[in-house]
Amino acid sequence: MARDVYIYDAVRTPRGKGRPGKGALSSVHPQELVAQLLQALQRRGVSDPSAVDDVILGCVSQVGEQGACIARNAVLAAGWPDAVTGSTVNRFCGSGLQAVNFAAMGVASGFQQAVLAGGVESMSRVPMGSDKGEIDGLNPALRAKIQMVPQGISADLIATREGFSRADVDAFALASQQRARLATEEGRFLRSLIDVVDAEGNCLLDRDEHPRADTTAESLAGLRPAFAGMGAYFVAEAGATVDALALRRYPDTGAIDHVHTAGNSSGIVDGAALVLLADASFGERFGLRPRARIRAMATAGAEPVIMLTAPAPASSKALAQASMTAADVDRWEINEAFATVPLETMRRLDLDHDKVNVNGGAIALGHPLGATGAILLGTLLDELEREGLGVGVATLCIGGGMGIATVIERV
Repeated sequence: MARDVYIYDAVRTPRGKGRPGKGALSSVHPQELVAQLLQALQRRGVSDPSAVDDVILGCVSQVGEQGACIARNAVLAAGWPDAVTGSTVNRFCGSGLQAVNFAAMGVASGFQQAVLAGGVESMSRVPMGSDKGEIDGLNPALRAKIQMVPQGISADLIATREGFSRADVDAFALASQQRARLATEEGRFLRSLIDVVDAEGNCLLDRDEHPRADTTAESLAGLRPAFAGMGAYFVAEAGATVDALALRRYPDTGAIDHVHTAGNSSGIVDGAALVLLADASFGERFGLRPRARIRAMATAGAEPVIMLTAPAPASSKALAQASMTAADVDRWEINEAFATVPLETMRRLDLDHDKVNVNGGAIALGHPLGATGAILLGTLLDELEREGLGVGVATLCIGGGMGIATVIERV
């Protein structure tokens, strides 16, 4: 029988703007972002790091400074014992939450007692596309079967099919900014947040850098669609525009309405996060109080051209494992890769926006690809504690038509 898996702590860096040479964290090697989190956890209660069985990190662009198993290198950069191992995983945008779920599996099985899991992405130093890969792996045989399109096109395709207008997605984006501003002003992120410092110990960043507190409905409305030009691009080998390729799978849609902009899509940022998962005996050994336990976890697949519709089935699958329904959940964190993703998930699961992303999301705060899932879980736990609530779900859409979800319950 599986053992209970407890969350004892969750820490993260602030999210810095992913602008080379300009973002506050762009001068920090991604290994060092994780190393500072490891050192913070040591100060916060993991007094003997050698008791940690493994460190699992999600990272999407595993190349250059983020290559060569960044999890192991971060352990070494932190000055932790050589005995502590590391592993790096990639499930696209779900990588950070997948790392947490893998860690929970190890503890639940009894083969591991304590695992640190999370993720990292320095998008200013290792930009998207640095690994020179395509979502279909540049496989002509696969491309002949399934003509996947860029995620922005998929997001606009969902919006078109669901009837979400430009005003709808902009309204959601404005709410994200407003909620993030209030959460920051009220210090709701402080329990998990650490200051990132330079080599001399000077603070580089102590709060999320991406939010735009002055955002208005008018400023959002003035932004140009981000993916219209991409949709009109003619793919010679396929003999069609990118929009037309998407519509081959959905011929009943008509023209794609390009509603997503830089203002209602997730921000490009640098950041890292870690979650401490362990069994009851670990907590007793170090005098740590469990904050929550993992109730269930799941992944789900969806049609890969529309790509971003799997958070709802993944969440339903995880909740069913816990003998719960969406109505049993007090708070949700649904990654705001594009505004249409949480809007579509809320519609499918019949969720009240008052329970979803109450402190804003990636539109305001940014989406450091490999780290976001772990960040969401920590934010979710902090919010459940702040409001005195019990059950939460974190879920993300994933490239290639996948979703991931984790159900936690406070103890």
